[in-house]
Amino acid sequence: MADVIFFDLDGTLVDHRSAVWETIGQIVRAAPNAAAPPEELVTLWWTLEGRHMREYLAGQCSFAEHHRRRLRAFLPMLGEPVPSTPDLLDAWIAERYLTPFAESWRCYPDVQPCLETLKRLPRGPRLAVLTNGDPGQQRAKLARFGLLEYFEAVLTPTELGAAKPAAYAGACRWMRTDPTRAVNVGDMLDSDANAAAQAGLTGIWLDRGIDFVTGEPSPTADRTIRRIERLTDLPDHLSCTNT
Repeated sequence: MADVIFFDLDGTLVDHRSAVWETIGQIVRAAPNAAAPPEELVTLWWTLEGRHMREYLAGQCSFAEHHRRRLRAFLPMLGEPVPSTPDLLDAWIAERYLTPFAESWRCYPDVQPCLETLKRLPRGPRLAVLTNGDPGQQRAKLARFGLLEYFEAVLTPTELGAAKPAAYAGACRWMRTDPTRAVNVGDMLDSDANAAAQAGLTGIWLDRGIDFVTGEPSPTADRTIRRIERLTDLPDHLSCTNT
């Protein structure tokens, strides 16, 4: 049995993509002067999120600034003026986006049953969340659904000084375990499964049937990839894994 299991958060425990789509969809449908159809604007927001999140993860800007950069590019297409100061940009993000976004969070139904089963295992593994998101926002998601109690740690680039995939080694050190005794579970084939395996962990791909980034059907994986379709499959899968 593994010593530690790391869980990704967005797309694994909480449906981040659907929450973004729902929130931005509401905003763009209510915009009378939008410069493009709603579906194009939602896609633009998602593209900007990916671009500026990568800048944040690379240490090029703060988490708050990554939101501001996104908004500066998005508001002209929404037909709205761009606020002139960081404080005004932050207020728009907080009131117009983050509040309804938080209301749109949904926990996948297979999460708590999986965690409960792992919790009941005799000499079961310790559990941690390993996510590239903002620590405050990610802990808020876990608290919303009563999940914090299951995890010994919630690890982000703030704690580890690096994002995935570089964070895997640091996460193992934080949890005082060897990578060979750690499992990482997540919905991203490359960054959660393949990259974890390259770092010496056991990488398990949670294939939810959709590519988190593109929204297209899941990519085809090599047969050597450890793959599950539901988190509730994880406990049985672990019992067959020599980790």
